[in-house]
Amino acid sequence: MSAYLPIAEHGVIGDLHSVALVGTDGTIDWFCCPRFDSPSVFASILDAEKGGFYKIAPVNGGSSVRQLYFPDTNVLITRFMTPDGVGEVHDFMPIHRDPHHPRRLVRQVVAVRGEMRFALECRPRFDYARQDHEVELYEGGAVFHTPALSLTLATNVPLDVRGNDVTAQFDLASGESATFVLQPNTRGEKLRPISEAAAAESFESTVRFWRGWLAHSVYKGRWREMVNRSALTLKLLTYRPTGAIVAAATTSLPEHIGGERNWDYRYTWVRDAAFSLYALLRLGFTDEAGAFITWLTDRFGESTYGESGPLQIMYGVDGRPELPEEILTHLEGYAGSAPVRIGNGAATQLQLDIYGELIDSIYLYNKYGEPISYDSWVELRKIVEWLCDNWDQADEGIWETRGGRQDFTYSRLMSWVAIERAVRMGRYRGLPGDLVKWLDVRDRITEQVMARGWNDARGAFVQYYGSDVLDASLLLMPLTKFIAPKDPRWLRTLDAVGRELVADSLVYRYNAKASPDGLQGEEGTFSICTFWYVEALARAGRVDEARLVFEKMLTYANHLGLYSEEIGPSGEALGNFPQAFTHLSLISAAVNLDRQLG
Repeated sequence: MSAYLPIAEHGVIGDLHSVALVGTDGTIDWFCCPRFDSPSVFASILDAEKGGFYKIAPVNGGSSVRQLYFPDTNVLITRFMTPDGVGEVHDFMPIHRDPHHPRRLVRQVVAVRGEMRFALECRPRFDYARQDHEVELYEGGAVFHTPALSLTLATNVPLDVRGNDVTAQFDLASGESATFVLQPNTRGEKLRPISEAAAAESFESTVRFWRGWLAHSVYKGRWREMVNRSALTLKLLTYRPTGAIVAAATTSLPEHIGGERNWDYRYTWVRDAAFSLYALLRLGFTDEAGAFITWLTDRFGESTYGESGPLQIMYGVDGRPELPEEILTHLEGYAGSAPVRIGNGAATQLQLDIYGELIDSIYLYNKYGEPISYDSWVELRKIVEWLCDNWDQADEGIWETRGGRQDFTYSRLMSWVAIERAVRMGRYRGLPGDLVKWLDVRDRITEQVMARGWNDARGAFVQYYGSDVLDASLLLMPLTKFIAPKDPRWLRTLDAVGRELVADSLVYRYNAKASPDGLQGEEGTFSICTFWYVEALARAGRVDEARLVFEKMLTYANHLGLYSEEIGPSGEALGNFPQAFTHLSLISAAVNLDRQLG
């Protein structure tokens, strides 16, 4: 058996500051503390030997396992069924309004039927397994010490020390439970194991939080369970202090097993932010959308107007712009997929499309949420003016290729969106701006895309000017109202995408062999593109086909309804997990398909 669980064999828990991945074998193999982008404590998903893990499971083998979420929550249950009985591990991270409350990871072990012996093994490897630690055993638990971070494992179960790790074995009879709480520790702080009654109350309050939050959703459509799970996942990936949403919970899970397409996604992309805001507004979560808008507009005031434009394409969840990329050569990577990267060198790329996604999100919030403030408009107007002067240049594009800049059609499309939405806001609110100039630039972009983004020989819009390569990002052309969904040019492009980029309903981003992107290896189908394809089909009037593609795509979620970035040739999950981009596009496709179906 492989040392690495399939990516899809994981659930995720979190407390709106960080998350942990929990495998179906009872192992937490990814956890960063105290924040999404903090150094890892457990990272065996990136190196089975060196990364560190935290496992609780029955001693006896031969178990069959089921993993599920407590309904309408992010509280995870891993159920083990053995000849001796049935036991469960309840994993959750309590949500506290007090930002200074310690972040806690709670594992509650319950014997449901019969008698079971469980084994615990806690092997932290701090700072991506670069920092040695000491362990001290006390009555009531153990403390792991490093100069930068110390963690307490509090419990009433007797623990043993093995090297710098902690182990235990304990028996539970039907109805009995044992609780383990992992949290940051100040050296010298007294250990206080949580009582089983207090653990039960913590469980119930966490359930109430998630259910109370989800109750605000206005979605009542056909795919409520999947849409609710996607909404809960987006919320789980939200950093509460700032409202920012990370692109994914992990770093360096490969897009191709054994390949180099491994990136750190624990940051906030302006592009993802905009799409996320749209999805949250569609579901009625205006508070989350408002928090995100505040985070976005805070970035306006930091604009530097350097080589990569007034905004970076991504930031840390706290808004910091510095995200230096580093390769961790001591880690082998998931299933040997090196390199393992932290930080992201794409942060300083020029990607002109982000301005379209940014201004479209502000336009939508201005329309469905709260009006943009005058001061924010003044800063936004500066960005529009910069874009009017800089839209017609090559960039790295939406897929952050490392093969050199091109005149990407999608970048031009979203530049059009940026200026068109700014014009709409200016007119609707009577806000000051050079609308005559903006309209002239908008129309020039339209004419250029129609002349140079269209390839007569292919009968389709193409990835970049002068190429004959298709690109699934252009599925957004009718969704952004750049072109009518039944325009003959668009219908021909849609047919071409269906022939060349779609494999049994799953959609590739582009053909990497025909359009080298500067990286070795292949990749799977890109899940967000499949949901864009659903919307494009539905708007083109091919509603039955759109529904079939959508419902087939739902079957590629894992057992909990979670998606990674890509789907591999054997239907396996690939890339960072879970991925916000995929879940927000599922929400958008479901809402719009519901509307088309009436």
